[in-house]
Amino acid sequence: MKIKLPVILLIFVISMISEAKETVGWVEKVIITAEEIEVKAKIDSGARHSSLHCGCKNFTKNNGEKWVRFTVRNYKDEFVEINKKVIRQARIRRHNGKMQVRDVIKLSICLGSVRKEVEVNLVNRKGLNFQMLIGRSFLKNDFLIDSGNKYINNPNCVI
Repeated sequence: MKIKLPVILLIFVISMISEAKETVGWVEKVIITAEEIEVKAKIDSGARHSSLHCGCKNFTKNNGEKWVRFTVRNYKDEFVEINKKVIRQARIRRHNGKMQVRDVIKLSICLGSVRKEVEVNLVNRKGLNFQMLIGRSFLKNDFLIDSGNKYINNPNCVI
């Protein structure tokens, strides 16, 4: 049985479209969607999960569950208050090799045209250039990183 060239090309094109990934730079703007605030984030393929700056946390109990309330202020000096259930605590190995325990919440994040709800750990990033890190759990299957560029894929998710 002889397969014709157009059929082979069609199969190739379909497989390429289904495997298409968005390209992001090493720094991108992302939107924390439910709170509708845009922040600058470092794309970090070395981090398993994403991290968000949280300098001042207020904890409460709601039906026996731990909740955290904190403020996010972005580069435009806009701010929102976030109140989320702490879903777990994570032990994170820092760049210096020491372990740190961090509270983990779920956030819906938009990068490019991709919107995902992912685990985000909270950490004091004061003094660092970017208040958010986007880790592999968000990037997986959807993105390629262009480490020589930044701000090449603005958030444009349907919110």
